[in-house]
Amino acid sequence: MKKSWKAACIGALLLALILPMAANRSKDQPVIQYFPLDKTHSFTSYKTHLKFAEQEDENEYEVSWDMTSVSDEPMYLRQDVSLLFVNGRLKGVMNKWLQNTASVEKQTKLHGEDSMKYQAISFHQGEVHRDEQPITSVQASSSDTLYVIDSPHTTRTAFNKPSNQQEQEWKQRLDHSINQQINAQWDDLIDYYHIPLDQYVKVPLTDLPRYNDQPFPGTTKENYNRIKGQLWEGLYKNYILGISDKKTSHPIQSYIPLILFAKNGKHLMVLFEDDTGKKHQLIQYY
Repeated sequence: MKKSWKAACIGALLLALILPMAANRSKDQPVIQYFPLDKTHSFTSYKTHLKFAEQEDENEYEVSWDMTSVSDEPMYLRQDVSLLFVNGRLKGVMNKWLQNTASVEKQTKLHGEDSMKYQAISFHQGEVHRDEQPITSVQASSSDTLYVIDSPHTTRTAFNKPSNQQEQEWKQRLDHSINQQINAQWDDLIDYYHIPLDQYVKVPLTDLPRYNDQPFPGTTKENYNRIKGQLWEGLYKNYILGISDKKTSHPIQSYIPLILFAKNGKHLMVLFEDDTGKKHQLIQYY
């Protein structure tokens, strides 16, 4: 099947946390690379976890950000990448890969202050190599959300899901404020690229794990895994790679990218604006 990516105004990017490439891989070769789904292997577990770690003082606190995955047996290459958005803006990227292992795990902590919504999304992948046979892969996505409420009018609290009326009200208040800003930028991008919105289904990048067990809008079960793998390959090449180049534009501080799935099932678009205000449009044809 035909696969094609086009990128409009692709800038270099800035990465908060990234490990170097393997010595036996070219630096120009992406760590996330699509291969057909392996029918005999899978992940036994995978997750992304955000947790209120500790209160440092009256003004600051610490948040723990974890990504982990375990495959059913050691694989030639295991690799995970995780993106962290705070109040809708990209704040960091974790990336780790290991050879001949079943498990990948990485954790970092970050300082915070004031009321914040933390959202992390991860892509977990393993490459299966068998002698001269074609390379295959296993893949999965996971995510987590953490709300930290830090207001002079209430005791500092943190939750992944609201458990009472007060937490529900704080969640709605934060979501409303953040979504207003994100939607304004998405509307601007849609207008800028003259996109007929009635022909697409809007999905924020952070919502991709909701489709772990069902096809993306406009796609089928038969092509879902290929489209998902190619989507993350394209995101890695065009949204994450090059982040170490600090002299040019990058997505750190930019809002959550918007993915538009064509209802006719022929392509998807990724729209985002980098921290300099430059607009970007990525197109993946199925």
